[in-house]
Amino acid sequence: MTAPQAPHQTRTFQSVLVTGGAGFIGSHVVRTLLRNHEGIRIVNLDVLTYAGNLSNLRDVEGDARHTFVKGDIQDGALLAGLFEEHAFDAVVHLAAESHVDRSIENPLAFLETNILGTATLLNAAKTSWTARGCMETSLFYHISTDEVYGSLGEDGLFTETTPYDPRSPYSASKASSDHVVRAYHHTYGMPVVISNCSNNYGSHQFPEKLIPLMIRNIVEGRELPIYGEGVNVRDWLWVEDHAAAIDVILNRGWVGDTYNVGGLNEWRNIDLVHKLIELVDAKLGREHGQSKSLIRFVKDRAGHDMRYAIDASHLEARLGWKPSVTFEEGLAGTVDWYLENQDWLEEVTSGEYQKYYEAHYTNRG
Repeated sequence: MTAPQAPHQTRTFQSVLVTGGAGFIGSHVVRTLLRNHEGIRIVNLDVLTYAGNLSNLRDVEGDARHTFVKGDIQDGALLAGLFEEHAFDAVVHLAAESHVDRSIENPLAFLETNILGTATLLNAAKTSWTARGCMETSLFYHISTDEVYGSLGEDGLFTETTPYDPRSPYSASKASSDHVVRAYHHTYGMPVVISNCSNNYGSHQFPEKLIPLMIRNIVEGRELPIYGEGVNVRDWLWVEDHAAAIDVILNRGWVGDTYNVGGLNEWRNIDLVHKLIELVDAKLGREHGQSKSLIRFVKDRAGHDMRYAIDASHLEARLGWKPSVTFEEGLAGTVDWYLENQDWLEEVTSGEYQKYYEAHYTNRG
């Protein structure tokens, strides 16, 4: 990007389009923005793939500042209509296909949503803001991943200047979308910010991901599949800290800047599973380490990156953000949430959650 410009002292956005706001991270972002900004109006656009779950937002369902629209970011006509109706002055773009294993099985879906969808959204914003003469006071905020940087060795951290080296169809699609966002900044002068985050964990995460999957399987006495030898390292970020970082970057981030968001928590997968076994077994009154016998090492994922680790010092130095909880605190709270919300887990694993939209949204006048 070009040299970042100083931010407004603090931006205040009135009408915000959040894409992917019914998903894991998106639902936390919607909740955080509504809680922290009384005058905000949010349109939450989500196509409700398997990972979109409107029951994640039950607690804000009656909030008049939140409007849900079921739709696809690749639908240019829909986006044009939404920009005309709601006069958005900011876009918080979270909508994406995001599971690496699924990207290996069906790469085209990831390329279409993550690249073409982002480009369609950027074009709708550019058209609207140019016509309304408000380009300079608007903002397009693109949320991305640390996986665009590739894989680290035993040492070092990803910084905002780390060269891109994506290794999976998912990370390649996200890297491409990052470049498209930067191209709109350079070519059209669109005010943008980008953030690249490490692995998120916390409540309301779809149970195909490592932490909720392991919690569920430990509870039910099922096998705990771990890729390879379990030595791959990930940096873990509590989703509520990520949502707080997104709020800070949206309202105070420097236009044209990129921010890495990480939890400063590097864990080998096998060590993380052992910690989850310890926590869940203790909560269920089982003998210490009882569920270790459930661990099964399985064939490694194709192109499995060895290590991710984020240097978030730029975000802390510029905007004052840093994680609010240790990994141990966040993980214990996450385990408690899943154990206390077995009905949510059952709805997701059975597919019942997919009926929530029809039951609660389709009959509104």
